[in-house]
Amino acid sequence: MSATEQLHLPAGSTGRGNYETIIDPGAREGWVHTGLRVLALAPGGSELVTAGGVEAMVVPLNRACDVTVAGETHRLRGREDVFASATDVLYVPVGSQLTISSEEGGRFALATAVATGAHPVALIRAEDVPVEIRGGGNMTRKVRNFGTVGAFDQMDSLIACEVITPGGNWSSYPAHKHDETVDDCEHQESELEEIYYYEIQDGPAGPGFGFHQTTSSGEDAPIDVLAEVRSGDTVLVPHGWHGPCAAAPGHDMYYLNVMAGPEAERAWNITDHPEQGWVRDTWAEAGIDPRLEGEAR
Repeated sequence: MSATEQLHLPAGSTGRGNYETIIDPGAREGWVHTGLRVLALAPGGSELVTAGGVEAMVVPLNRACDVTVAGETHRLRGREDVFASATDVLYVPVGSQLTISSEEGGRFALATAVATGAHPVALIRAEDVPVEIRGGGNMTRKVRNFGTVGAFDQMDSLIACEVITPGGNWSSYPAHKHDETVDDCEHQESELEEIYYYEIQDGPAGPGFGFHQTTSSGEDAPIDVLAEVRSGDTVLVPHGWHGPCAAAPGHDMYYLNVMAGPEAERAWNITDHPEQGWVRDTWAEAGIDPRLEGEAR
């Protein structure tokens, strides 16, 4: 299996049972800190989940669910699909046993990270999720920061968010990296591995697509991924410059990012690709893509 095939995981290729996607920390060579499971439940279905050694966020992708943990049931109202809106999200601490059930059926992501410290169960309502508009012109995208540093910090190591990129736009651009710990007065960088889970909006004639790129940030750590991504695909980023991600015209792109690293401090500091960082200076003049105006909160 080539390096690209190990890092670009097509929809369904890692699934079993009720799970369409299974990526667990420590279950594959070189993958240590983060995990993602995508659970598909039939109407009236349920799944018992044990968060052994990991903390988790339950993120409905479509439809509502009930999550019972520590003797209490939390209703996650969900959404029609990932493009419709933000969603209620539930944080559960390391070692939890939880039951996810859905009267209507639906699909539910479990973003996980290796953790040692326990924190309280927390329900984050959709209306309380900070929504950020990032970029400008055809680099404009929308970020739902339900689990990022500064937005929700009552957890050990997990960092998570979701991004909507309108069709024809570029995202994760400029390409950037966070594969080493740098702490000096001029620049900081955090060592984090990252998962990109994709969904692409269908068009009138069929499924959509986009592209993801990851390239090497140093000769001692080669990596070269240029993948066409479709709904349900996952790309693992153990290191390297990642981005841009491009959404095909006519097909909005969604990705769920899951990050964690080895450092005791939960931080998200990046380094821009030296050949691409200049594009940030063009965003103010380009203005916000009108398809996303008024969406920040």
